[in-house]
Amino acid sequence: MVYKEFGKTGIKLSALGFGAMRFPMKDIDGKKAIDDDLAIPLMHKAFELGVNYIDTAPLYCDSLSEYSVGKALKGYRDKVYLSTKNPIEDNDGDNWMKRLEGSLKRLDTDYIDFYHFWGIGLSGFNSWQGQKFGPLEAAQKAKDQGLIKHLSFSFHDDPANFKTIVDSGLFESTLVQYNMIDRSNEDNIAYAKTKGLGVIVMGPVGGGRLGEASEKIQGLLKTRVSSAELALRFVLSNPNIDMALSGMSDINMVVQNAEVASRAEHLTDEEVKHINKMMEENKNLAQLYCTGCNYCKPCPQGIEIAAVLEAMIMYKVYEVPEHAKSTYKSLINGWSWLKSASAEACTSCGECEKKCPQKLPIIKQLAETHACLTA
Repeated sequence: MVYKEFGKTGIKLSALGFGAMRFPMKDIDGKKAIDDDLAIPLMHKAFELGVNYIDTAPLYCDSLSEYSVGKALKGYRDKVYLSTKNPIEDNDGDNWMKRLEGSLKRLDTDYIDFYHFWGIGLSGFNSWQGQKFGPLEAAQKAKDQGLIKHLSFSFHDDPANFKTIVDSGLFESTLVQYNMIDRSNEDNIAYAKTKGLGVIVMGPVGGGRLGEASEKIQGLLKTRVSSAELALRFVLSNPNIDMALSGMSDINMVVQNAEVASRAEHLTDEEVKHINKMMEENKNLAQLYCTGCNYCKPCPQGIEIAAVLEAMIMYKVYEVPEHAKSTYKSLINGWSWLKSASAEACTSCGECEKKCPQKLPIIKQLAETHACLTA
């Protein structure tokens, strides 16, 4: 396993981290439960292969993930760095502490190595400033008490808001979305690195969806490899990234990902250039659907047109249908930082097409998107 210096923490972390959000589940008397007979050996196998970081959260796996992670860490607690998250449901520091204490109890541990402000955005972050005893003050108190070792943040907000949070100087590491298709945080990752933060990437294989067979992705290298392997190698070849965090649900996935993360080199400069060139060509094809300029906004029906059409680009251009469908579903169900009405809500008013500098048939494309991504 390859290990990297993690920001200014003085810690070396494995290039692969275990994301504890996709454990095998089972039903017990009509209730969901993690199958610990499968999940715990998964984690132990990863630890044995050199993975020394595991990331969970209070709501993962029907709010059961922390319990299973706590069980798996017995006998490994001094060898594996533990990460979990605080959802920050309000601005009350006492409530923030109660949520931390809940995680400590479920994990059956005295401390958390990397504690994340979960999915924070700039507006929420700004609202915590100047609180008498808000989340930021509570976090400092928890550090002083030794309940958490390092303060981190995960990020799902508009990429333009990232640097302000980094510049606060409050955090030692960050967890951001990044993969071959979603490269919107590429500059932010490089910026965080220059500021001394450790950088971990979530979704390197798009939650597993970039692992589905795609001729477009598999054809990016002369030597054919699986889409999942190429996606992971692409992320790990970025020198500004310390770790790829992968949700792994079976032993084969653990072994294969660990093998990739154990390589000293992932892609040559020539291969990276070739991938960038091919991805640029794909981007040009994507512009037949949308350039993302957002001149069409606002939609009277609340449709985030550019974001919805980006999901269709994944479907048509990059040939990853499951990833496209999941992205669209997240948008219209309010699961991402950007929330949209369904493309089906379009009334064909034509306001967007009047504003579109590309003169795209947006009404037709929205209808096609909804039909394809809900089939």
